[in-house]
Amino acid sequence: MRSTDARGDLRDYSRNVSLKNPYGDFELTDPQAMRALAHPVRLAALSYLQKNGPATATQLSEHVGASPSVTSWHLRHLATFGLVTDGPSPDGGTDKRRRWWQAVARGFRFEMPSTPEGAEAARLLRAELMSQALDYAQQWLSDIEPGLAPELSREAWSANTLLMITPDEAEAIENGIEDLLAPYVQRGLDGAPTEAHPIRMIRMSLPEATN
Repeated sequence: MRSTDARGDLRDYSRNVSLKNPYGDFELTDPQAMRALAHPVRLAALSYLQKNGPATATQLSEHVGASPSVTSWHLRHLATFGLVTDGPSPDGGTDKRRRWWQAVARGFRFEMPSTPEGAEAARLLRAELMSQALDYAQQWLSDIEPGLAPELSREAWSANTLLMITPDEAEAIENGIEDLLAPYVQRGLDGAPTEAHPIRMIRMSLPEATN
C-alpha cells in the first residue's frame, strides 16, 4: 500500500540515497566506455531502455535509426562495458530467438578524467549528450507542446542565468539541485502520486572564457 502523502514518501527516499550519486546512476570511469557511448545509436538505444524498459534489437531499431542487426551489434558493444544486460521478456516468454535487453541503471554519470585520452573521450560523450538534449527540445517545441493541455504547457520553462561563482560554489549548486530532485527520481512511477505526470528537466552548465 502506498501513502498518498508525497512528503512522507520523499523523506523515506532521502534517507536511502548516496550523497555522491543520489540517483543511483551507473558511474562511467573507463574512457573506452565513454567513447563507446558517444556513438549516437548506442546512446539512443541506452536512453530508450532506461526510459521504457526491456526491448529487443528489432524494437529498438525503430527508435535509433539503425537496422536490427546493426542495433544488435551496438547493444552487444554496450554490454561489454556493463551498461546493458540480458533482460526478461515482458510476457514471460522463453523464445530464445528473441533476445531482450535492459539497462543496468536508470541513468549514468561521468566526470572529466585527468588524462588527455580520458578528457577527449568525455568531451565526445558530453557533445553527443548535449546534441541529443537540444534535439529533444526542438522536437518538444514542434511535436509535443502543441498537443499539451494548457495547464501542462504552462509548466514548461527555461532559464539563462550568468553567475560569477567559484568551482567549489558551482559544484555545491549542482549537488544541491541533485539532492532536491533525487527523491522524485528515486521513487519512480510506482511511488508517484496518481495525479503526477512526466516532466523532463534538461540542465546545462557552461563555463565561459575569461579575458
